[in-house]
Amino acid sequence: MDDLKSQIELLYEENRKLMQDAKMLRLICETSTSAFIYYSYEEKKIRTIANWDYFFDFKLTDMRQFTKFYDWVEEKYRAPLKEVLFLEKRGMKTMTIDVKVKDSRMWVEVETNIIYDDEGRLSDKIVRFKDVTKFNSQNDELTYMAYYDLLTGLYNRNYFVRLLGEFVRRGKEEHKPVSVMFIDLDDFRKMNDGFGIIIGDEIVQMFGQLLSDFASDDVIVSHFNGDIYCIGIYDPCGDRSVDAIYRKLLEGLKNPFKLSGGQEISLTVSVGVAEYPEAASNSLELINCAEIVMFKAKSTGKGKIQNFDGSILEDFLQNVTIDNKLKEAIFEDNFMMYFQPQFRAADRKLRGVEALIRWKDDNGKAIRPDIFIPIAEKNGTIVPIGTWVMEESIRIYAEWKKKYHYPLLISLNVSAIQYKQPDFIDQVIQILDTYEVSPKEIELEITESILIDDFKDITEKLVILRNLGIRISLDDFGTGYSSLSYLKGLPIDTLKIDKSFIDTLITDENTRIITESIIFMVKKLGFETIAEGVETKAQFDYLTEIGCDNIQGYYLSKPLPPEEIEILIEKTLA
Repeated sequence: MDDLKSQIELLYEENRKLMQDAKMLRLICETSTSAFIYYSYEEKKIRTIANWDYFFDFKLTDMRQFTKFYDWVEEKYRAPLKEVLFLEKRGMKTMTIDVKVKDSRMWVEVETNIIYDDEGRLSDKIVRFKDVTKFNSQNDELTYMAYYDLLTGLYNRNYFVRLLGEFVRRGKEEHKPVSVMFIDLDDFRKMNDGFGIIIGDEIVQMFGQLLSDFASDDVIVSHFNGDIYCIGIYDPCGDRSVDAIYRKLLEGLKNPFKLSGGQEISLTVSVGVAEYPEAASNSLELINCAEIVMFKAKSTGKGKIQNFDGSILEDFLQNVTIDNKLKEAIFEDNFMMYFQPQFRAADRKLRGVEALIRWKDDNGKAIRPDIFIPIAEKNGTIVPIGTWVMEESIRIYAEWKKKYHYPLLISLNVSAIQYKQPDFIDQVIQILDTYEVSPKEIELEITESILIDDFKDITEKLVILRNLGIRISLDDFGTGYSSLSYLKGLPIDTLKIDKSFIDTLITDENTRIITESIIFMVKKLGFETIAEGVETKAQFDYLTEIGCDNIQGYYLSKPLPPEEIEILIEKTLA
């Protein structure tokens, strides 16, 4: 009796444990976010448990109904899903894949486990379905950030370089060219500053959308940064040739962009084009070459396209070298002063000299001012260089004055950047005081380019300088579009007729008419005239005949070092 009671208690305890286990498994299934399929090979029965209805709107009663899963996922995942669902056909035990649900943003992880008995026969199959949308979305976002520009949706710079590298590799193997179009929005900084960065970003986005239409398997489009874009073209020809894409681009820019705030913005672009293998042998060099020729296109005017040419790269590299050497030259005193004499036309007497800077690099190679001065203006060294020119010229002039007492004027060219320095006037006064030179013996030469950015501020400074007694000369007259309007409001004493007029003075009747008109008008306004670039007797005689006051040019004298100017002064005094 006791044995029976013990067996009943044991059975009761085991039953209670089984009930607890069943309850635990039920609770696990009910609270699980996953869904499961259980299949018994022995019983040939299938069960779906846990969160099944979250994933599926159909039931399973037989293994043959697994085909329903194929319509549940996007087409490209059907074959991999079939493989994982019937893993036993490959003799495998476990496998996991991620699939994308059709017509949904959901990603599901599918894991199959096959259980074999001790003799290696199929026993059970468990398939688990888990929602991994959030995890995959985060991965997608990281992947997107790695490959795409967040502002425009185009490829970013790093990924573009990688893809372009693949184009170049293919080009080497298949003997095909690869072109790069480096595109810059003209005047974007002004638009960004004028309208604000929000509007600036909208312009960047809209232009990026226009460029995205060109993208294809053999054309990659990228937003590098700011207003810079790049297009890479594999085997450019037909509709994907550089010319065809550029024509379509110009067509797209014909109409202004309509912004969300109601503004309408018209855009132009500067484009540089470089092609493998002509310009470069790898993707980075190809991009660099395209960028260099883009700057060349921009320098010749807005809305231009420039193709790579070896001379452009050579000029660029020369400018980079000069840029670096200029910064060193300021501290190494490699500059020297030359002076070009100006003569009165009536008696050929010395009127004055124009101070001209000369530079020889460490190797003794002379570098022309028309090459290094624009570079100095860009890299900021023009300010210390200009200060040195002014002080050195006036120092030398002061020595001539004390030695010869000849009434000589010294003309100094001053850049727009120098004029804009807040202490420019004080600096001029200080240098004149240091060397005891009268302001009346100084003539400052300005060009129209000085006046473009801030006519009012520059004019106010010129009035102050002129009131001190310094003469003001307008250089290169006739080369700009607004010279006549400037004459009305500028406090000037002298007007220099540009060499471009003098060159064709004898051979072109229209030039003679314009030159005569300028001289007549300037005399009426009370200004003095100087003709620069006079190289022949015929030019000199004609200019003298029509009343030009002063002559400057190789016909009477080339630029001279200080010691030769002294010889010229001595001859004048003799």
